[in-house]
Amino acid sequence: MDCFKNLRGRQPHIQNEEDHFLSAVLLPLVEKEGQYSILFEVRSNSLNRQPGEVCFPGGKIEKDEMGSPHRTVLREAAEELGIEASQIDLIGPLDYLVTPPGTLIYPFVGKILRPEEIKPNRAEVEQVFCVPVDFFIQKKPGQSACDVATRYGPDFPFDRVSPALYGDTWQKRWSFAVYYYEYGGHFIWGLTARILQNFIKLCQRAGVSPDIHDGF
Repeated sequence: MDCFKNLRGRQPHIQNEEDHFLSAVLLPLVEKEGQYSILFEVRSNSLNRQPGEVCFPGGKIEKDEMGSPHRTVLREAAEELGIEASQIDLIGPLDYLVTPPGTLIYPFVGKILRPEEIKPNRAEVEQVFCVPVDFFIQKKPGQSACDVATRYGPDFPFDRVSPALYGDTWQKRWSFAVYYYEYGGHFIWGLTARILQNFIKLCQRAGVSPDIHDGF
């Protein structure tokens, strides 16, 4: 069939991408005296969503940035940290992160070239702080779990499926790991810690400190 011809050499995409809230974040590296640290933000207490929590710079992927999430990272990080996008040297992407609440995150690693010029946007960022990469390589995170449940809508045709397997009440489907760290009075957890874990595992797999020479 002619329609099969379109499958040859096709690059797959995320099938239900439009069903998710699309965002991109930067895991920022800062170098001092040959040692690398990871920069974190503390969200402003005036924000409606997750005030006062630790996070990475980033935000929503706009329509004109679809297919180029690294542009979102540069725009958002520059705005939140009060620097020029040219001061961010993107190294490369981490693994995509799909969350049960319906968020699809594109994380990137990048180096802040002149961290002394950072002036956090106080409307979004209460403060920034740095943690040595070696701290996370040497210290295992605390770990808990989060349960996820599903429920079908009242208009679903339950008479067409097995009532023993499907119903109109909440049913636990699976659990996913929740990681957390504590450093200098800061509590690092949630999606930030999940992205951090991916980065640390890649560093440990390579057996070396992050290579900053392979630019994006």
